[in-house]
Amino acid sequence: MAEGLGTAAPAPDSRPSGVSSGVQHDLFQDEDTVNDYGSHNKPGTILQRFVPEGNIPFPDIFQTNQLLFYERFRAYQDYILADCKASEVREFTAEYLEKVLEPSGWQAIWRTNVFEVLVEVTNVDFSSLKAEVKLTHPYLCESRVSTFTLECMKELLELKENQLPLQELWVVFDDSGEFDQTALAIEHVRFFYQNIWRSWDEEEEDEYDYFVRCVEPRLRLHYDILEGRVPSGLIIDYHKLLSECEEIYRKFLNLRSSISNGDADTELENVSMAEGLRLYSEIEQLKQKLKLIENPLLRYVFGYQKHTGIQAKGIRPTGKKITHVVSTSMMASLLHSLLRDKLYQESHEEMEIQFHNDPLSAINACYEGDTVIICPGHYLVNGMFSIADSIELEGYGLPDDIVIEKRGKGDNFVDCTGANVKISNVKFVQHDAVEGILSIHCGKTTLENCVLQCETTGVTVRTSAELLMKNSDLYGAKGAGIEIYPGSKCTLSDNGIHHCKEGILIKTSLEKSEEKILKSGSVGCDSSLKHLFSMSQDFLDEHYDIPKITMVNNVIHNNEGYGVVLVKPKIFSDLQENAQDGSEGNKILKVQENEEVGAREKMGQEEQMQYTSGELGPYARPEFYDQTDQMEGNCEIVNELVAASTRKGQMKKKRLSGLGIIEADDNLMSQEMFVSIVGNQFKWNGKGRFVLFHWRHNQNEGERLTDT
Repeated sequence: MAEGLGTAAPAPDSRPSGVSSGVQHDLFQDEDTVNDYGSHNKPGTILQRFVPEGNIPFPDIFQTNQLLFYERFRAYQDYILADCKASEVREFTAEYLEKVLEPSGWQAIWRTNVFEVLVEVTNVDFSSLKAEVKLTHPYLCESRVSTFTLECMKELLELKENQLPLQELWVVFDDSGEFDQTALAIEHVRFFYQNIWRSWDEEEEDEYDYFVRCVEPRLRLHYDILEGRVPSGLIIDYHKLLSECEEIYRKFLNLRSSISNGDADTELENVSMAEGLRLYSEIEQLKQKLKLIENPLLRYVFGYQKHTGIQAKGIRPTGKKITHVVSTSMMASLLHSLLRDKLYQESHEEMEIQFHNDPLSAINACYEGDTVIICPGHYLVNGMFSIADSIELEGYGLPDDIVIEKRGKGDNFVDCTGANVKISNVKFVQHDAVEGILSIHCGKTTLENCVLQCETTGVTVRTSAELLMKNSDLYGAKGAGIEIYPGSKCTLSDNGIHHCKEGILIKTSLEKSEEKILKSGSVGCDSSLKHLFSMSQDFLDEHYDIPKITMVNNVIHNNEGYGVVLVKPKIFSDLQENAQDGSEGNKILKVQENEEVGAREKMGQEEQMQYTSGELGPYARPEFYDQTDQMEGNCEIVNELVAASTRKGQMKKKRLSGLGIIEADDNLMSQEMFVSIVGNQFKWNGKGRFVLFHWRHNQNEGERLTDT
């Protein structure tokens, strides 16, 4: 028998991402603290007993369905499948069972959708993954439909030749520890065929080992779903695609069987062949869509593109704009105040007003140009705000008086794709979230005088989107308070960002490692998957400018990590990889590096701050020059971003020169964006004010600056 199954500590790459620190303490223990599965020296310490529910007094069974990710990961990787091919899965599984499974002498509950019955195993056929059983005495059976007598059950077993699939057996608990490995092994087989194996896997190409190509990504997806890290819409799509693919595959198998067993009618056979090709094409498309969701890297991309498909309603067919008033109850005094402050127009034009009990119904009723006024109150919502039109959402009062709280486990709280969306004087409270509190996918969103109490990520500004956030307070994010993606524009003024994992996360471009993984034949990404992904909106292959960011008079404090995190790729990696071994390639690289250093030394701190303040207009003379720590924090960020702009401009110029294109204007401000960072305060952040991470193929290195 295999000793110590599942005892080794998991490799770093086997840990599921996105698990909170409190959960990680339980999931990933040190090797010395991890218990020994199936060890006779520790009977009953891991596999606990479970009392079956029901009216029949069945004996207790082993509790095996609550195994953790790394326990299953290590079992499949090290003990069961290893580097087998899809066509060898059954053979490897049989060999594993033959080593660890007790061949006879144990009892189990045979479970089906109709009944449960206690049986005793007399022999195991490892090659067929079946056990030879007999009924126990006394006869114990519980039926969900009708009563199964002893005679009926004997007849049923005779029809099955007294052989049952191992995955339908739940081993009866024995505190001696003798059958721990048996119960654990059957659980691994049951879980595999219920959640990992697909009926078409055996016909897949064996270019990569089956564990890497299929088992690992599907196992990660299963636990990501189980632990609430996948948007509910994506889960629904995945199960729908899976069911559809299974159904079409069954049709394909039946058609293929009929063709092979058919007569010599050539015309009929040609029709069947054409239908078979059509079904095969559908199956391949569905399989690639499933792979997109199963792949941990591409899953996010799939979800990202799905969110961007929100359709705007446009202008109302009548051409009118409506003001929506939200209030749980309308008092005469409140109505009078609304008429005086918000609803009365000097133009005396007729205004159409609609009343709603909750803000979600009001937003869903909006068309282009509508206004939503939310009266004071505490509103509980169970859905997601999808704002695809240019509307204005305004709280009538102070943010603490207009609280919108999301209840129920769900995805984004607020999704914005409208060309010009404005949200003001509202407090958003998020609970049990999978994604951030506010995501701006495209268009411009203005957030003014708001409070955001986050649960996961705070505000996410996607590529090509724009955020103007001022006089607002954001806190509680388990990720970054604000995530800024390449190609976006973000203006932050007079905000508080605090008590988050990180304050602000800025991505100057997409990680090269993601692009290289996609373009290579590496883990979980075969040629057909790359082809499918290239047919979609593949933003990994597109060029995006680094984001344009203005930060003025923000207070970024008490975050667990850094105040600002800047992530960018090693921009010289392409030159290094493509450079020839000759002196010419090395000379090019050396020249670029020297130019970078020279440009950075030439632009001193005083000149950089002059550029920064010159862009800010009314904020050109902030009162921060007397605050040494505050000035250092701003200057550190400006220094790195100026250097990033300089290097990127040099790279662009070099590539254009290689194509015979010469740009006359060599001004940094005209070629690249410039980030304005003035008057911000960085206080009591756990790891410091600012950190710059350079991303490489499979690793990153950080330049850290400590807080003072």
